[in-house]
Amino acid sequence: MSQDDLSVLIDALRHSRAYPHAVDGVEHIETHISHVLLAGDYAYKFKKPLDLGFLDFSTLERRRFYCEEELRLNRRLAPELYLDVVTVNGTLEAPRIAGTGPVLEYGVRMRRFPQSALLDRQPVTPELMTRLAEHIADFHASLPPAAPDTGFGTPVRVLAPMLENLTQIRVRLEDPEVLARLDVLETWIRARFETLKPVIERRRVEGFVRECHGDMHRGNIALVEDRILIFDAIEFNPSLRWIDTASEIAFLIMDLEQEGAYGAARRFLNRYLELSGDYGALAMLDFYKVYRALVRAKVLMIRSRQDDLRPEEAAAIRDDFARYLELALSYTQRRRCHLLIACGLPGSGKSRLSYRLREALPLIHLRSDVERKRLFGLGELARTASSIDQGIYFPRATEWTYDRLHRLADGILASGYDVLVDATFLARHRREHFAALARRHRAGFAILALEAPLEVLRERVVRRLARGRDVSEADLSVLEHQYASRQPLSEQEHSRALVIDTSRDNAFSEILDRLHALLAAEPNSAQDAHVGSLPDESSLAP
Repeated sequence: MSQDDLSVLIDALRHSRAYPHAVDGVEHIETHISHVLLAGDYAYKFKKPLDLGFLDFSTLERRRFYCEEELRLNRRLAPELYLDVVTVNGTLEAPRIAGTGPVLEYGVRMRRFPQSALLDRQPVTPELMTRLAEHIADFHASLPPAAPDTGFGTPVRVLAPMLENLTQIRVRLEDPEVLARLDVLETWIRARFETLKPVIERRRVEGFVRECHGDMHRGNIALVEDRILIFDAIEFNPSLRWIDTASEIAFLIMDLEQEGAYGAARRFLNRYLELSGDYGALAMLDFYKVYRALVRAKVLMIRSRQDDLRPEEAAAIRDDFARYLELALSYTQRRRCHLLIACGLPGSGKSRLSYRLREALPLIHLRSDVERKRLFGLGELARTASSIDQGIYFPRATEWTYDRLHRLADGILASGYDVLVDATFLARHRREHFAALARRHRAGFAILALEAPLEVLRERVVRRLARGRDVSEADLSVLEHQYASRQPLSEQEHSRALVIDTSRDNAFSEILDRLHALLAAEPNSAQDAHVGSLPDESSLAP
């Protein structure tokens, strides 16, 4: 079928008589590779007869195959939406869905939902971001790794679509200024790829390449009757869905950041990492965010050149293209990192403050209670009934936990991300161990020392245990033991510490101001033009 024939067919399918069910009116939505017809309670999706290199829908048989693949893949995350593959029969001028006679076209029939349910049409609340991170982490955990002999996820296969994006954009461009920006991006991609090549291969061998969704952004996620449904997975190219899970989350994070929803992006990322434990994904995240921004830019550029658009529509699409190109460039910029440690007794409010900081600032939050349980293969809310120095809290286990936190923080800083380590840090040598790590990375360092009167700590610990919804298992006996054995900050540590009495009303904005001032006062801050403070909430830096 030619593009002209398809246009005739789509026009005819906009009449209610083409459908085997009640239809009051038909709404038509067009993308760069498909047509979607909203008819009654259903949506019908038809693939354009295109060969764009990265996809090939050029024959009827190919379109049938990819309709079946679309059904299989999308039933994993949106089984309520994806119903079946349908035929279009009859003639181009008088088609019939699921009719008789020769097949003109194949399509996918889906259950319709209101467009207002899409995540790009509504506010992204903190609670929704937490649920979405948990949903995607569970989905990724359920997927088997790619078999080694498939070749999916190899360095060559990772680089190829990135360069193809640039090629697909260049052939549709004439502006020398924009072409020069693409050259800058290609130079960065090639150089960064050489650095990351062993990381890409190691993640493939370790099993992080899986049959993912492949196109996970807000426009492909809906909240329907309070259920998260993720649809429109990539069916047309296996290499674009058999990918590193880091590439999958990079798309959604980039999409949120493009809309200025930085707090939402940070909440999603931190919750995903807490559940998956895949902090190694951070080494790849900026690389994949550049790739994903260029995917969106490529799609927009292709759409802007299709001749069914009005001039003002094409202009708006080109403006969006320019924004994604600038976003991709912003991810190539580096800055000095920061390492913060939040220390204090049980009930002092370390984690409460850390959760607020990790949304206001670009921090990766490591919590000792979570990582201790991960070491023992336990879920975060598992109850071990361990007493002091026993169970998972025996002295050697505590050493293992701090060693894990140190290794993770080391990797996070090496990946270019700020990190906040949330642990009691009762012993001075443990605090100094992390201060030394910051020095080795030439990172900013600060101690968040949280304290409160003992009677207040007791009340908080009792209330927390009664609720039973926190990862911490510290009880009153643990609190009393740690209170007696804690080592106070030294004079040198006080010079790098922000002491917060959490029994008082502390305005969060004041804490942020004090933290910025503390980091700006570091002795070596003048050596680096980027060291004045942590970036503010609007920063795109990682």
